[in-house]
Amino acid sequence: MRPAESDADVAVAAPRAERIDYASILSPQTKWIVLAGVLMGLFLAALDQTIVATALPAIIADLRGIDLLAWVSTGYLVASTTTVPVYGKLSDIYGRRSIVLAGIVIFLLGSALSGLAATMQQLIAFRILQGIGAAALTSSAFTVIADLFVPAQRPRYQGLFGGVFALASVVGPYLGGVLTDQLSWRWVFYVNVPVGIVAVAFIVAKMPRLHSGLPATVDWAGTALLIASVVPLLLALTLDKEQYPWSSPAVVGLLLVAAVATALLLVVESRVPSPVIALDLFRNRTFAVVSAASTLVGASFFAAVFFLSIFMVNVVGVSATAAGTTLIPLTFAVVIGAFTSSIIVQRLGRYRRIVLGGFAVATVGFGLLATLGPDATRGDVTWRMIVLGLGLGPAMPLLNLAVQNAVPHEKVGMATAARQFFLQIGSAVGTAAFGVVLSTVLTAEFTHRATPLLAQLPAQARAAIDLDSIRSGVFASVPGPAVAQVREVFRVAFTVGITRIYAYAAALLLLALLVATALPEIPLRTSNKSEPTQATQPTQSPPFDV
Repeated sequence: MRPAESDADVAVAAPRAERIDYASILSPQTKWIVLAGVLMGLFLAALDQTIVATALPAIIADLRGIDLLAWVSTGYLVASTTTVPVYGKLSDIYGRRSIVLAGIVIFLLGSALSGLAATMQQLIAFRILQGIGAAALTSSAFTVIADLFVPAQRPRYQGLFGGVFALASVVGPYLGGVLTDQLSWRWVFYVNVPVGIVAVAFIVAKMPRLHSGLPATVDWAGTALLIASVVPLLLALTLDKEQYPWSSPAVVGLLLVAAVATALLLVVESRVPSPVIALDLFRNRTFAVVSAASTLVGASFFAAVFFLSIFMVNVVGVSATAAGTTLIPLTFAVVIGAFTSSIIVQRLGRYRRIVLGGFAVATVGFGLLATLGPDATRGDVTWRMIVLGLGLGPAMPLLNLAVQNAVPHEKVGMATAARQFFLQIGSAVGTAAFGVVLSTVLTAEFTHRATPLLAQLPAQARAAIDLDSIRSGVFASVPGPAVAQVREVFRVAFTVGITRIYAYAAALLLLALLVATALPEIPLRTSNKSEPTQATQPTQSPPFDV
């Protein structure tokens, strides 16, 4: 089916050597149809991050292979993180439309095959395929907004993306539970297909190519080296550290491969005419600051939130289902913060102070989480998470706005994808590091507090105790009379470990705040035709009234 001829045809007919300004060419109706299709595609990727977790127990019961369970998520993470920068560059060359459509098709194929998986190995392989498709959706979605609207107009639409993730985080766990209980775990994958088909229909009907209009070539060598550097790094970070300790040959070997590939990548990218990640972007102060801040945000926010549900189950004592809903207030707080800040930036034309204020509030939020005790209630956690969300709501989308406003428009796909790449790398590194913190602190605190208690038990009872199981929250090896006391010691030790993570997360966000003080205040451009204001120029007043 050929796309309907409309204002998009003017863009397609433009000379290849001229940069195309889609924001001035496309009609408002076309922009909204394109945006709707892209948001539906983004919703698929966001929903997949929340809906699958509730089906994991049923998947294990059906396919077995519990020792491979972590790879259901790890394979998806590695595939999606690795390919994000690649899609960013490809979208600048071939256009956002081709990449979004390819992403949806690959994602739907991976979803359908995941639903048909007969073994855990097959499921992991098809989840990797899903991750490859999801990367195209997430990287392109945040870039399309830069094609459709000029920087001065973008803040009002930024909140829509936060709303998609909020809806997915609320709908995902419940929908996953209902589909698993009423139909089968396979339907958590099949449900993507009808939504994806509707998204394809919207995009095919109205979305133009959305490409830069400037000649470029694919950097195959850089792409191969990027994959060769990121995949080993993520595998080294996410491998089970009980089976593969940090000092194991497997982990050390993977890190060495990643280091060598990264060094070669830097050499190649500095020499090719059209690199997958242009190193000259790092000479742009806004891009450099945003990349560093995004890495710190990923390491602190996403990694620390990963441990929240564990805290709710092991310390607060709620069910796994109830723990999954704890993130809902945080999500809505992020959306409220994003929408509110977008309105303010839309009126003022300035974003720097709001980014700094957001980081400051988020730092306080993590500081408050670090004060939680073993007697914390769900309410104690909820209001602290709301403070954290209100702080991070403005900061995250405005960093995206800042970097898109500061780079040439023909590089906006590459720059946007690179920012997301650093965010996801930070999340992977932070999750691994905080996992080590929790394990180390929990072991030390539990040993220190439990030794006097366990010493009172008969020698035979002490010999039968499995400390590894206790550290995992399983007390079957503890004699009946001592279970309550050992459980309490575990709760206290676990609380110390989790709050230590939140304290470190607060320190990382404080560092992000300090880094963000170097963020230039570049007035939001009112056209995609003009070159971006350089970071070295003094701040000017916004081009419209407050």
